[in-house]
Parts: sequence; structure tokens; C-alpha cells
Amino acid sequence: MLSKIPIDLSKLKKAEDIDKEVARFGLIAELDAINLYEQMASFVKNEKLRKVLLDIAKEEKTHVGEFLAVLVSLDEEQEKELESGREEVKEL
Repeated sequence: MLSKIPIDLSKLKKAEDIDKEVARFGLIAELDAINLYEQMASFVKNEKLRKVLLDIAKEEKTHVGEFLAVLVSLDEEQEKELESGREEVKEL
């Protein structure tokens, strides 16, 4: 992860900026967790353990959706840029 852990919120003045940062940090943490669980699943030999790891990774994907939904509700620019990104991918 390239972000700083723990995040330093002391430099932010407005509560809404802190909320956006916390939502982004949560999003990053969940994406890291997905990568970790899926990587571990690819290495383990025990099928039951592999299934558990992949199930947990799937739950983390739900958490990504939750944090993204909150972030979009807090940051209008983020919502617009996500839509711009979707359109750019469609054009490819």
C-alpha cells in the first residue's frame, strides 16, 4: 500500500474533508485485504482453507462497495469522475 498508515488527519480542517479521507482510507484497506486473501488462497493446499479465504475476500468486496457508496455521497467531484472513468472505458 502506498498510503500512509495510520493516516494523519490533524492537517485537515473541515469535518467533511476528514470524512472523505476516512472513507478513502477504508476503501484502500479493503482493497488491500482482498489482494491479501486472494493471494493467500492461491498458495494454500487445503481446499477448505482456500474456500474460507475466497469467501472472506468476497465479503471485503462488499465492504469496498459500501465505502465507495459513502465516498460518492460525500464528494460530488468523485461521483462525476467515476462516471467519466466509466465512459472512457466504454470508449475503449
